[in-house]
Amino acid sequence: MIKRTLFFGNDAYLSTKDQQLVIDFADKEKQPVTVPIEDIGVIVMEAYRMTISLNLISNLLENNVALITCNKKKMPQGLMLNLDGNTLQQERFNHQINISLPLKKQLWQQTVKAKIKNQAAMLTRLKDGFDESAGLNKGLQNMDYWADSVRSGDPDNYEARAAAFYWANIYDEFISGFTRGRSDAPPNNLLNYGYAILRSVTARSLVASGLLPTLGIHHHNKYNSYALADDIMEPYRPYVDETVFDILNAVDIRFDENNQPVLELTTEIKAELLKIPAVDVVIDGEKSPLMNAMQRTTASLYQCISGNSRKILYPGL
Repeated sequence: MIKRTLFFGNDAYLSTKDQQLVIDFADKEKQPVTVPIEDIGVIVMEAYRMTISLNLISNLLENNVALITCNKKKMPQGLMLNLDGNTLQQERFNHQINISLPLKKQLWQQTVKAKIKNQAAMLTRLKDGFDESAGLNKGLQNMDYWADSVRSGDPDNYEARAAAFYWANIYDEFISGFTRGRSDAPPNNLLNYGYAILRSVTARSLVASGLLPTLGIHHHNKYNSYALADDIMEPYRPYVDETVFDILNAVDIRFDENNQPVLELTTEIKAELLKIPAVDVVIDGEKSPLMNAMQRTTASLYQCISGNSRKILYPGL
């Protein structure tokens, strides 16, 4: 079943009754709305004067719903997850804590390979008919070579080489000289928002699989509470990039006096980015919504950590 992503941009009171999310709007002319809690996967709360009952929070977390709160700039800031998402959690935590360094490096090797292959496939899809003289075809050949050449732990840093070529080409027809950076010019704001949604979906699935999102296989910044989520979401990032590409293709981009793009995160654009958990992906030869595929990925990750498998299931374009 496809889980729903709910976005609240207007003031409302959220409560629960009979395993339903009850939405009472601040605008009293609007009738209350109910949504079955079991149908919800992610909730994004943006309105600053929203009220949510503790009973509802408890029921949502019990059903493994990811609760995202936004800051004053209306960007995702906080994430609330169930602390007890799996019946065998203690056993799985022990396996995760005791994972060997060679296994971590092998899992990261698989992750980087999958990410580079998906980036190359996404460029091929989005740049169909691209002028061969621009060097795209040569670059794509390089990406295929880099993906096949990734060694355990990616000591040659092929991930960074592929990223440099990827970002130099993916949005160049809309914005000349685009660079990827969290604080850089648009469409980085769209990418940041989309990746935050993807990160929450990943963390939610990790918790459901009995894993700690904090203990990464590669990312290890001491300030990062979701290092493992950042690891596992890497091959899924191109699906966010594609959504942003489609948005850029559908809007008129303004440029300021310094020739920098100006693109605000409107409600309409957020609505498109919030569809990311429902995007169709192909994993292990089967098509499914991204959120469902992510659950298969995190379940396969635990099978690797516990010694019952050697392969993480990642989607392929």
